[in-house]
Amino acid sequence: MTNKSGQAPVVPGLPKKKFKLMNWVWAIILIGGLFVSTQETNTSLPVLFQNFSNFTEIFVEMAKPDWSYSGTVIPLVLQTIKMAILGTFFGSLAAFFYSLLIARNVVKNKVVTGVFRFIMNIIRTIPDLLLGAIFVAIVGTGTFAGVLALSVFTFGVVVKLFYEAIETIDNGPIEALTAVGANKWQIITDAVLPQVMTYFISYTLYAFEINVRASTVLGYIGAGGIGLYLQQTLDVFQYERTGTIIIIIVIVVVLIDYISSKAREALMK
Repeated sequence: MTNKSGQAPVVPGLPKKKFKLMNWVWAIILIGGLFVSTQETNTSLPVLFQNFSNFTEIFVEMAKPDWSYSGTVIPLVLQTIKMAILGTFFGSLAAFFYSLLIARNVVKNKVVTGVFRFIMNIIRTIPDLLLGAIFVAIVGTGTFAGVLALSVFTFGVVVKLFYEAIETIDNGPIEALTAVGANKWQIITDAVLPQVMTYFISYTLYAFEINVRASTVLGYIGAGGIGLYLQQTLDVFQYERTGTIIIIIVIVVVLIDYISSKAREALMK
């Protein structure tokens, strides 16, 4: 491309950034950390490839699913979905009210919001498998422990997303209602919720997607669902039954993810 005089335009050179000393220090720390971690964990890619034949043998057996076992699997998958539904419902319901307590444009007291946020952060640090193990120890094995674990896990997911959505709303309606003497409940129902309810439903559907996948693993620790049978078939080397379970789980998860994503897209339009 040329200018009016027929000469090519002069393109200014991009500024050259020097690689600072601290960048070299952090690069060395990163490389050193990777090396030490590899040594401490006995990580060895050659060992993986040496034993890759074991994986191929197992995969071949899983690729021949025992469809006669599907009569046992499908009710357990439905049980797993019911666990996810209940866990999502109870966790999202708790997160809905809790988010209103920690949103600083709703509750102005920084001490109150600070304390509740600290509690929320503690809950969010606990992984779903650990939650499952805790509730199995409290209420015993079974689906109830799984529902409780998923409820707490859902709470941690939804409350973080929802309170941040509340804090980004337009504060004009809140200020207008405050100016005319509206009480806190009127402000929430008339100024806050109309702006964020679609976000809440979207986050709940997102949490449900996660819970369907998480609930399939909780059975490993006795928290009910299909995971227990998945573990049993692996323990007794019934890989054809394991393949049946995995195929059905994949189909169900893909369908739920598709339906949920379409519902969330429709909500956000």
